[in-house]
Amino acid sequence: MFAKTLLAAASVAAVMLAAPLAHAETTKASGTLKSDAPGAVINKYVYGQFSEHLGAGVYPGIWVGEDSPIPNTRGIRNDVVAALKDLHVPLIRWPGGCFADEYHWRDGIGPRDQRPSRKNNWWGGSPEPNTFGTHEFFDFVEQIDSEAYVSINVGSSNPTEMREWIEYLTSPGDDTLAQERRKNGRDKPFKVPVIGIGNESWGCGGAMTPDYYANEYRRFQEFFHKNSDNSAIRVASGANSFDTNWTDVVMKVVGNRRMDAISLHYYTLPTGDWGKKGASINFSQQEWVDTFAQTLRMDELLQKHIAVMDKHDPEKKVGLYVDEWGTWYDVEPGTNPGHLYQLNTLRDGVVAAANFNIFHKYPDRVRMTAIAQTVNVLQAMVLTDGDKLALTPTYHAFKMYVPFQDATMIPLDVQAPAYTLGGKTIPSFNASAAKAKDGHVYIGIANMNPVDGLNLTIDLGALKAKGVSGQVLTAPKMDSLNRPGAKPEVVPVDYKGGKVTGSTLTLDIPSKSVVVVRLD
Repeated sequence: MFAKTLLAAASVAAVMLAAPLAHAETTKASGTLKSDAPGAVINKYVYGQFSEHLGAGVYPGIWVGEDSPIPNTRGIRNDVVAALKDLHVPLIRWPGGCFADEYHWRDGIGPRDQRPSRKNNWWGGSPEPNTFGTHEFFDFVEQIDSEAYVSINVGSSNPTEMREWIEYLTSPGDDTLAQERRKNGRDKPFKVPVIGIGNESWGCGGAMTPDYYANEYRRFQEFFHKNSDNSAIRVASGANSFDTNWTDVVMKVVGNRRMDAISLHYYTLPTGDWGKKGASINFSQQEWVDTFAQTLRMDELLQKHIAVMDKHDPEKKVGLYVDEWGTWYDVEPGTNPGHLYQLNTLRDGVVAAANFNIFHKYPDRVRMTAIAQTVNVLQAMVLTDGDKLALTPTYHAFKMYVPFQDATMIPLDVQAPAYTLGGKTIPSFNASAAKAKDGHVYIGIANMNPVDGLNLTIDLGALKAKGVSGQVLTAPKMDSLNRPGAKPEVVPVDYKGGKVTGSTLTLDIPSKSVVVVRLD
């Protein structure tokens, strides 16, 4: 079936509950793998994370303190570290977000009992004790074998404060700031591969115009002192969603000599309305389709911003960093609205995979992304409740796609049947392929059809394969989920639905699922 439209109100009502969907069929689709025309490398940073001082994201999602009964190493939760280390997280962006442009780094160094407590004005007015500061963050990054993306305060700070923090972090010499770092327990410089100069400068980062920000960036950048000590990628604060004028102005005024990347933020709201975004659970089939209609706009969004960047930077020296993305729903009832706590269902896992497949289409520009956020906030990898922890469906999608980190993109052309409900039409699935560092070719599929399975036939072309193996992530209900302390409802299992016959790969893929296969 190449389109499915439910017109009668009674029929729509029958499928509105987030429950197992009846009358499933199997749609057929085909594709062609162009293994003889590989693209660019999919930068591992595309699988980055974002951890802001917001709600329970840091306290107690990461930091519980050394005296906590929750098992920890130097105050950092062991269970969260183990989960993220197993996920091969390549990069963590910190400390924000909106929080970054009110953050003064000196609040978070030195003896913890002497650090000031501040009010977190952006996120619920909660107290910020600053017990998780620079040294604790880098300890966390090193414990999970990741790397750091530090966001610099531009909105309420100045170039001197930026320069001093960078020197504190990276100086190998005997200067006062390096000696202060050593006094606080760190002899060698920290490794800081990425630094963001401002965040959402069009909004919470200062309500600037693009011209004003571009000139502020130029001013700050002059005191960045990019050199062998500080070789970090310089990320300019980029656009909100489809505001291509912001990208145009910043690219024109700053140019590709003074910045290495520009950011872009886009969140998936089922309704597209910030006033009432939609529920994270107990949603309808229509809300499922609406969610994917919104998240798939990421493709158009990237195309538009890349076109602007290509105009100013045809050599593609500047990367496009989608350093905030993911689903954003109404908060769970009874929780602080400023803490952005939402549950995470099968829908979120499929959303994540659908976005991965989009990012993989543009590896020459999209060199980093950071999902919001790592723990207990928005589309989190991990949810905690006291000493209990749950790995979300999004976590499992990220783990299934680990082989795509630093893999070489292989074009995969597919013809996806459409799925239509309530006037919204989406492709029933999307897919991507790459040759991983282990030498194998991997294919990832996000089946966004909530009802029908998929029979996908792929012409492998010049690629020789004898077998196929992999994993599948699905569940009986659209809003199946994993809660801390409860038996998980959504976990990946071995995939048995594929076969290779000559140069043809055939995959039987269940509805509402993520499938990643390896060709052997």
